[in-house]
Amino acid sequence: MTACFGVEDVAAIPATIGDLMIAQIEDEAMPEPSEYIMSRNGVDFIPSSMVLSAVDSKLRLEMGAEGMLGRILDPLRDSYDAILIDTCPSLGSLTINALAAADEVIIAVNPQLLAMMGLQNFLKTVSKIRNRINNKLQVAGILLTMCDTRTNLCKVITEEVAETFQGQIRIFRSMVPTTVKVGESVYYSEPLIEYAPDNKACEAYRNLAKELMNDEG
Repeated sequence: MTACFGVEDVAAIPATIGDLMIAQIEDEAMPEPSEYIMSRNGVDFIPSSMVLSAVDSKLRLEMGAEGMLGRILDPLRDSYDAILIDTCPSLGSLTINALAAADEVIIAVNPQLLAMMGLQNFLKTVSKIRNRINNKLQVAGILLTMCDTRTNLCKVITEEVAETFQGQIRIFRSMVPTTVKVGESVYYSEPLIEYAPDNKACEAYRNLAKELMNDEG
């Protein structure tokens, strides 16, 4: 995400999210938000770096490790209408930290068989975290991404998701299509809304934002 926001020299950043989490682990003083919050086109973000990979291993040895990210974000909650936590596609210590800090989780699913098999296990993990760590955590919905609606497989799995979770978990109406513009925007280090604002994938994400905003009233 940091690269997609055009940050080329991460080493020049005074503090990244990895540095903040290490400060939490070591019980060190936290820097001021102005030292680690960056901004682009009206969006504030906390950059990341390879330091975060070292944090993942350190968290496994720490008491109360699952609450580290929450303690960083809690002082910022009143300053924003929404805080998005971008997670890696694996269920490690960092993802558990994100779920422990969040009020809701959007589950992004690629309509492929293996992704669907992993979805059930992920939902069980969300339930465990809700029961044991964060009783506020709810599933906002399932977002289907990288959808090629021209293929029968995509249609079949999309229907299967709807049938399996109907009445239990919301399936967002917005479906993000597969498009080369997404890969290009990453390559050129530009957010998709700047690189190709009229692209179908960008439109899908805007529609998703509208769905979520309607939920907030």
